[in-house]
Amino acid sequence: MQHYDLIVIGFGKAGKTLAAKLGSQGKKVAIIEKSDKMYGGTCINIGCIPTKTLIVAAERGDDFSTAMATKNQVTDRLRNKNLAAFSAHADVYTAQARFISNKIIEISAANGERKQLEGEIILINTGAVSVQLPIEGLATSKNVFDSTGIQQLSEQPKRLGIIGGGNIGLEFAGLYARLGSEVRVFDPNPRILMREEEKFSALAQEYMSQQKVNFELNSRVQKVFNRGEQVVVQTEEAEFTFDALLYATGRKPNTADLGLENTEIKLTHRGAIEVNEFCESSVKNVFAAGDVNGGLQFTYVSLDDFRIISNYLQGKTDYSLKQRQNVPYTLFMDPPFSRVGLNEDEAKKAGINYASKEIPLAAMPRAHVNGDLRGLFKVLVDPESKRILGATLFGAESAELINLITLAMNCDIPYTRLQSQIFTHPTMAENFNDLFAI
Repeated sequence: MQHYDLIVIGFGKAGKTLAAKLGSQGKKVAIIEKSDKMYGGTCINIGCIPTKTLIVAAERGDDFSTAMATKNQVTDRLRNKNLAAFSAHADVYTAQARFISNKIIEISAANGERKQLEGEIILINTGAVSVQLPIEGLATSKNVFDSTGIQQLSEQPKRLGIIGGGNIGLEFAGLYARLGSEVRVFDPNPRILMREEEKFSALAQEYMSQQKVNFELNSRVQKVFNRGEQVVVQTEEAEFTFDALLYATGRKPNTADLGLENTEIKLTHRGAIEVNEFCESSVKNVFAAGDVNGGLQFTYVSLDDFRIISNYLQGKTDYSLKQRQNVPYTLFMDPPFSRVGLNEDEAKKAGINYASKEIPLAAMPRAHVNGDLRGLFKVLVDPESKRILGATLFGAESAELINLITLAMNCDIPYTRLQSQIFTHPTMAENFNDLFAI
């Protein structure tokens, strides 16, 4: 049995960052990754980086094969870079990891080799996996893919069906529509983006419809089956035929096959690893970071989990999950949709005193320069404390601008400061002068 100061299960953002830090300090570190196609984690290989690379390629006008080739070049380069970088600081095992006890892990390689490792500190960073709903035929039909499989296609589907109108489904809908596929999205809800204000939901559907994405809302898929090589989706109202079908119905913590039943590690009712405010499980010095601990499923949240764990291991307890403040997010549709904090519906429901203001992009000079007048910016503020309560930015450059508002919120900068801030011109940021003139 080999002993390590740190064992990381899963090559994700939090795990690899902690491994690099402790490895550079001379600690003995091991990283265990089940697949040689996942060095660097979900983001680099099957998440943010490849999907955004495809979106940029499509916006550039590349065809399907060129976009896919570019995506593969980017992911291969980053994957190899990660393997080379961490091989210098850690032992990298390509194997399945399974707990034998609280601190002992058995690894099984594809060639049948088995080995046991013991860790003083263990970090579980195995991410999340796609949720497959119990729809008849979904698991057994050909040409049905999750968000990983849809990125590996060798031929572009002329007709693509998508089950699920959430962030993942909408991003792929916009991407494949831009590449020229006929896209149809099925969702049981009466509108897309149900967490957002209805006006933004309506705008998003309008823009996507203009991009020739079709929607079947209030629609429940009853059955999926093949007719030859084609995929047939049967709803309560009709049948629809596609060359490929994507199911994007959520993701769940990846805890299966880890042997957690052999440990005292507890799971939540949703199947995530239960952690305290320092991302520590019910077993001392066994931590869980990123999607697997049930938090927000973003790479940058996994990185923040690393900060918490790293500080805690150094005896610093001034920052934890309890101190984590506003977390922004962006849906990379066309145009991008970004939000942080509360929207108006949430503020009303919570009985919070607020004032709000919204400005259409058509009223912004830079939007005219860009030639893209689509979208709407909206903010909520507390008129008494002058704190920013939230912002919804739907339009060009929102993915960058939302970070400025998040910074202001987390630093308790009053909204009146953005109202009077000097911004360069012509930029999208200068519209904060008017947006925060409340």
